[in-house]
Amino acid sequence: MKILHIIAGAKQGGAESCAVDTIKALHAAGLEQTLICRPHQAFLQLADDCNFEHYKISFSRALKWVEKSKINSIIKREKPDLVHCWMKRAASFTPSQKNVPILGWFGGYYDLKYYKSCDFYMGVTKDIVRHINDATSAPNLAYVGHAFGTLEVMKTIKKSDYGIPENSQVVLMLSRMHWKKGVDLLINSASKIKNVVFLLAGDGPEIEKYKAQARALKIDDRVIFLGWCTDRLGLLNIADVCVLPSRYEPFGIVIPESWFAGVPLVATKADGAKHYVQHENNGLLVDIDDCEALVAALVRALNDKPVRKQLIKGGTQAYKELFSRDSVIKKMMKSYKDMIKQYAKG
Repeated sequence: MKILHIIAGAKQGGAESCAVDTIKALHAAGLEQTLICRPHQAFLQLADDCNFEHYKISFSRALKWVEKSKINSIIKREKPDLVHCWMKRAASFTPSQKNVPILGWFGGYYDLKYYKSCDFYMGVTKDIVRHINDATSAPNLAYVGHAFGTLEVMKTIKKSDYGIPENSQVVLMLSRMHWKKGVDLLINSASKIKNVVFLLAGDGPEIEKYKAQARALKIDDRVIFLGWCTDRLGLLNIADVCVLPSRYEPFGIVIPESWFAGVPLVATKADGAKHYVQHENNGLLVDIDDCEALVAALVRALNDKPVRKQLIKGGTQAYKELFSRDSVIKKMMKSYKDMIKQYAKG
């Protein structure tokens, strides 16, 4: 079985990290693969690490028909058993095929108009698959493809690396710096919780605004902006709580990653958390934009030992059941085979 992956995403981001991590894991499982991608470092490093053929394309909308022709030629040359388009731009650039099935991957509640060339669909959550089924009325064409939370050890990170005393409590947010992610809500919450350090790992269009917010609240000494970080496990290992305060979040890869790392999770009731986090079992859930509730949940997750113990236990169980690398990759390989078989039957 040979899979041709097409990634047209940004330089960095949760969905892009999911694609890279999944393809690496599929390579480790022995799957034959090739790649069409933008010339971003993460994608080029992926091809280098896995030592497989790859093709660089700009995915410029101004050159869409030229790019589509290139993709079509590559598919004919490589002769894959299935083409896996990661997200809507990749799907919209991929021409319909007569001899190979095309899979469109959904990291959110995307409009299916971008997926006209696709024969099958895969959603990162069961509710996104429900969204796809509602739009297509063909449930046998959509599959759940969870992102796994298994993280590789990269290096040892210590609190002192960021000037944080070892006895200080740390709340970690792994996210793009964007209004949708609720960064401003977290900073306001941080101003109401004394003697706790907040690490914000991520980059984005509004980061300077959030830095200014922290300065205005006079908490910039304990709200530390790290920029984009690749060592998520290293950061989770120095965190006492992981927080996902999003206003909009179809999934949130940090959910299973925090469970894998054994770090108590606090999240708002955005779609991803709402469908996977069980309140007081594997995480604490609060209403979106409720600063008072977020403060209370963070304080509880930091200081209530029985609650912390239960959240870690429940999170570990949820990770093992749904989000371990082995279970996710086995299910994805099975889904690929099923799609290829379905397509062959016509």
